[in-house]
Amino acid sequence: MTSFLVCVFVVITLYYKKRSSYFLFFEITQVKLHYPGLPSLIVRVLTAVVLSDMNDFDFDSGKQEQLWEEIEKKNHFRTRMKRVLREVLYIGDGAWKITLDTKKSEYPVIQWYPGDRIELTYDGDDLREVVFKTPFRERGRQYVLYEYYGYGYIRNELYQGEREAAMTATERTKGIHDITFHERVMLAVPLQVYESSKWEGRGGSIFDGKLDSFDAFDEVWSQWLDALRAGRARTYIPESLVPKDPYNGKPIRPNPFDNRFFAGENNMAEGAENKVQTEQPSIPHDSYLASYVTALDLCLQGIISPSTLGIDVKKLDNAEAQREKEKATLYTRNAIVEALQETLPELVAACLNCCRLLAGQAPEEVKVDIPFGEYANPSFESQVETLAKARPGVPVMSVEAQVEELYGDSRDEEWKAEEVRRLKAEQGIAEVEEPGVGRAAGPFQLRMEGGEPNAGESAEPGVPDESEGVRGNVADGQ
Repeated sequence: MTSFLVCVFVVITLYYKKRSSYFLFFEITQVKLHYPGLPSLIVRVLTAVVLSDMNDFDFDSGKQEQLWEEIEKKNHFRTRMKRVLREVLYIGDGAWKITLDTKKSEYPVIQWYPGDRIELTYDGDDLREVVFKTPFRERGRQYVLYEYYGYGYIRNELYQGEREAAMTATERTKGIHDITFHERVMLAVPLQVYESSKWEGRGGSIFDGKLDSFDAFDEVWSQWLDALRAGRARTYIPESLVPKDPYNGKPIRPNPFDNRFFAGENNMAEGAENKVQTEQPSIPHDSYLASYVTALDLCLQGIISPSTLGIDVKKLDNAEAQREKEKATLYTRNAIVEALQETLPELVAACLNCCRLLAGQAPEEVKVDIPFGEYANPSFESQVETLAKARPGVPVMSVEAQVEELYGDSRDEEWKAEEVRRLKAEQGIAEVEEPGVGRAAGPFQLRMEGGEPNAGESAEPGVPDESEGVRGNVADGQ
């Protein structure tokens, strides 16, 4: 009998463990967790801040530039860069795989693999090989295709679980073969912004070391919302004041979502009044706000500035204070831009050399620059104000520059030219044509041979320099 009861207790315990409850008759009430989505917002804003300032690539060769524009257009490169940068920021790294399928396109196909689907092999500090892992299902079986991209070769292996299978085992891989090419070219380019402190040679996420801070932030926000939910106003209505059903005279039950309750018995004492009473619990908003701000600061430290996310940390800040707040964003942006400027030229060179290998030509050197615009630079108004203080009383802009800056593309060129003439006329600035010199003016006739027409040369011989001493008489002088 005892063993039977023990078995029953074990079965019931396992049953309620699966239901996330360890008690038979009631469950523990837990705080509903709310996730503000701060990490995704940070990644999305940083991606927009960086890629919005990426300009067109500068090539030394016009032929290479034209070919890259076709490859970029075919692969929708700039649109897909948003996904690439987002995954690099929160995963840590990834790699581009360059393939060529002449049945689909005459240009190379650029595929991105996030960091959880690649492996990197190093020889010391030099990258030797990138392994791309592609899982897929066929005929109810799970396979993983391993593609080894190194310098001068591409090698393929197919695995079903832990067992290696033949490449002809699936329809997807039966046409894939190992290839070799020029040993100076590798058709794989990894990308990382930060280095991982745990895995050597791998990239690190911008959220490394921040997981506890984000958990605390979610906890503070969840507690605050739970206090607001529990602190809703409750209304107690005496039974004598409850609205009645006009058909049967019974009290109308209140909506349970309105937090309205019956007060119970009516007060029938002399001079007593039956009133509707409303109770509102006190919520310590200041304490919750202080905890929220502290947790938010811990999450954003070293990653991004609050003002970049649209968080109003302090009102009535001047432009200089706002620029100082953007420094954290500027440091992170500079790290991302530096990584892209170092890696994207390698990707461009790999794509262009892939085309040359297909044409049977040797790889060539590709010189390309990836320019980025400035971020959080001083506004035009502040620059004009600074120049005006440096040169008081001196105009810092011409009339033409003022009109162009004021109207821009909202007016056509003819209208802006007329406006410039009107402003100059009001300021007393007259445009006078430069007087010309006649080419035939008596003894000042210009010589066209041996000099420029307006060089000031005459037909008369030049006057020699005065020698030391005095001539005998004036008649002997030149």
